[in-house]
Amino acid sequence: MAHHFEVEIDGLLVGGFTEVSGLDVELKTFPVPEGGQNDFEEVRTSGVKHSRLVLKRGLTTADMLWQWHADAMQGKIERRNGSIVLMTSNLLEMWRWNFRDAYPVKWTGPAFKAGEAAVAFESIELVHRGISKDLNLTGMAIGGVSAIASL
Repeated sequence: MAHHFEVEIDGLLVGGFTEVSGLDVELKTFPVPEGGQNDFEEVRTSGVKHSRLVLKRGLTTADMLWQWHADAMQGKIERRNGSIVLMTSNLLEMWRWNFRDAYPVKWTGPAFKAGEAAVAFESIELVHRGISKDLNLTGMAIGGVSAIASL
C-alpha cells in the first residue's frame, strides 16, 4: 500500500513530497566497565541524537523551501516548527510527527541526464531540536468505530 503523507511548516501545507526520511531518534550511549565483572559492560546514556529530516519532492514553482535555505546561507537562521502527517487511505490524518525549531542546512537540486524521461527532484535537509508523535484516533475511525492498537 502506498503511503499518503503531507508536510506542514508553521501550520502551512508546503506541498506534496515523494519521500521523507530521518524520522529517528537515538539515545547516545557509552560503555562503563564494571569492576570485577568480565562478562558484560554497563551501558549508560549521554543524551539524545536526532537525525536530519530529508524532504524530497519533484521540482515545483513553489520556492518557499529554497528561499528559507537561501536566507540561512546568508546567516538569517529562522527556526520553524513543522509536522510530517501520515494520512489514511481515506485521506484522514492518522499519525503526526512534530519537529521543532528546524532550519535548512542542505538543499540538493535535480540531476539531469539527457535521453532520460525522469522527474526532476529536489531535496532539503533540516536540523531540528526534537520530534514528538501524535496519534489521531478520529482519522482511524472505521465505520464509526475507532481502531486502536495496544502496544
